[in-house]
Amino acid sequence: MISLRLFGSVFMCLLMLTSPGFAQGGLNGSWKVVPQMSHEIGGFRTMSAEIRLDAKTVTVVQRWGTRNIHVDSITVPLNGTQKSFPVRSRVWPANVFMGVSMPVGGSRRVSATIDKAGSLTLEEQYDIRGSQGSFPIAIRHSYALSDDPQVLHYTMTRPTRPTDSPVKFVMKRPGYREAYFVRMQDNWEIDGALPSNALLISLQGLSNASEPIVYLRYPNWPFTYVESVFEFYRDKRNFTFTELRTIGDALKTLRKYVNGYVVWDKNVRTSLIVAFTVAGLERAIVVSEELIPEAERAGLKPVEDFRGKFTGQTDARIYQWAYDRYWARCSKDYIIWLGGEHGRVMKPSVADFGVAQKVFFNDLSSRTTDTLEYNLARKLLGGMNPMSMVMGWHSYAKDLEEEHVTLTSSFGFRVEGLHTLPNLSFNNKVPPSPGFKFKNNHNLVPGMDYTPKNKVYITCIQTDGIGLGAWLKPGRGEIPYAWEVLMNYVWMAPAMAEYFYSMATPNDYFIGCLSGPGYMYPKAVPPKLLPPLIAKAKEYMDVLDLKVFEIMDWSEGETVLGNTDLTRSVVDAYYQGMPDAIGFVNGYTPSYTFTVRNGKPLVSYDYYLSPTRPEADAVADLQELASINRGRPYFLLMHVREWSDIKRVKGILDHLGPEFEVVPLDVFLTMAGKNPTFKERFLER
Repeated sequence: MISLRLFGSVFMCLLMLTSPGFAQGGLNGSWKVVPQMSHEIGGFRTMSAEIRLDAKTVTVVQRWGTRNIHVDSITVPLNGTQKSFPVRSRVWPANVFMGVSMPVGGSRRVSATIDKAGSLTLEEQYDIRGSQGSFPIAIRHSYALSDDPQVLHYTMTRPTRPTDSPVKFVMKRPGYREAYFVRMQDNWEIDGALPSNALLISLQGLSNASEPIVYLRYPNWPFTYVESVFEFYRDKRNFTFTELRTIGDALKTLRKYVNGYVVWDKNVRTSLIVAFTVAGLERAIVVSEELIPEAERAGLKPVEDFRGKFTGQTDARIYQWAYDRYWARCSKDYIIWLGGEHGRVMKPSVADFGVAQKVFFNDLSSRTTDTLEYNLARKLLGGMNPMSMVMGWHSYAKDLEEEHVTLTSSFGFRVEGLHTLPNLSFNNKVPPSPGFKFKNNHNLVPGMDYTPKNKVYITCIQTDGIGLGAWLKPGRGEIPYAWEVLMNYVWMAPAMAEYFYSMATPNDYFIGCLSGPGYMYPKAVPPKLLPPLIAKAKEYMDVLDLKVFEIMDWSEGETVLGNTDLTRSVVDAYYQGMPDAIGFVNGYTPSYTFTVRNGKPLVSYDYYLSPTRPEADAVADLQELASINRGRPYFLLMHVREWSDIKRVKGILDHLGPEFEVVPLDVFLTMAGKNPTFKERFLER
């Protein structure tokens, strides 16, 4: 796994590269404009530059366009002395759509200096020609490295142009952050587009094993941010993407990352899951029979062929065969449950990460009565390293979420779902912006009095993390709102975490989840393993600037009929392991564990807003809770299912009446800690 210490070392190296001692050398070489982050280049559409610096002079060669190319080349002393150059072309390349031209037959005068930080400045003067004749103009060209030494900022300022509208270009080294994208088909049936999609997912994993090369664009996907993150990389992180339109194009372009192909049997769904294991180990793409010609046209040879091999066999037998053949070579830090949908449908978008990490894939049952599959699942988990990551999701056809997470928690492991988690092999290889610090929107003001009044205080937390939530839906920012942060993103997909933090409004407040450094059930974790897991979660919270942590435990049954309360010993472990937290929240649907220590409360949910609950009924529910809990202040913690957007939530809250007040979560917990009107309660054994 990637450690936070490693990210710190990489960041320090970047700082060294951008220091004055390195900057002058850093300007040398070729640079290519990043169009989506730059001033629009009319006519030519693109521009590149080459800078050659030595001790006394600088040479700058600009090339505008790709077909009819305009080249401008100058060599100037670095001591500020002006040098004249004859003008042989009328083209004014930065904006050919303006009615001005260079003075052909005349001259221009250019001087150059470089400052202590290594930034290059060219001062240029000449008489430009407009429709009313000549006009003297002075242009300053500034070239400066960004915090990322592979990125250059080139700015042109002219006194004739408004000061708030300089001509700015972002440029980067050729080949740097040049990637590809593929549009996926919105069909995941075995007899539909699943074979093509699965091939591309395996190809993505192989291509992204060392650097971010391929991004897949999923339409109508459960993780709603796929398109928005693509735009973030393109518009904010200097990526240039080229579309690969067909499987043939993709295989031809990315052939160097692939050693062969493995054939799966469309009549035995499980064979595709095993094929993904082979794909990572043998650097092979997965193909169904009809796609073999595509693989062979790319010059690939078969490494495994599962057609007919598993016919009539149970999943337990197939996975035992795969275990015997492949387990020893697979990662012991990650394992993937490629579950979710069943039958003739599969949505294996997390498989790219598994292929890149050479993991063992399965969808074994976590139900104790499924003896053969359950025992093999325990055998797999028993061979993993401490605090391993269980990626993907359980099979909807075999067991329940609570059974799966109870099993993984019993080994002290953490789940990072779902099977539909997309592009992780790409996101995993993009670091945060140099110098970026995660900063939460804390609402507590030092010295302010947070003594609660005789009111009903209500606060909202969106369930199921940010990716499956209402982040991109209407209403975000209109009311105080808390969001569950997928804390493993801090090392597993740091640019993804930056994406959310950089978009947050002042009303968006992030909290840590879910029970640990990933999804787990603390009551199911062996007591000696719980403190290290909490310590790792605290480490992530510190980096992500989080002060509230959320706990949930379905190890004794979920939601309505299960026992979701926490024991005193479990609660003690969180208070001891997270001394900087200002409070804790617990549950999913309503739970009944409450306490407060040194003004830091643990509050369970009193209400769960179902996405199907009519708004009028939700208003009545909340008003009834306020009648049942007559003491004031009353602290009503509400969990919002991810399918509800904030417009809907706000519409409900707006009808509650003047006795209710919506407050940010950190303010809510601080007031509850001052006047805890709830009754302390734990699960008694």
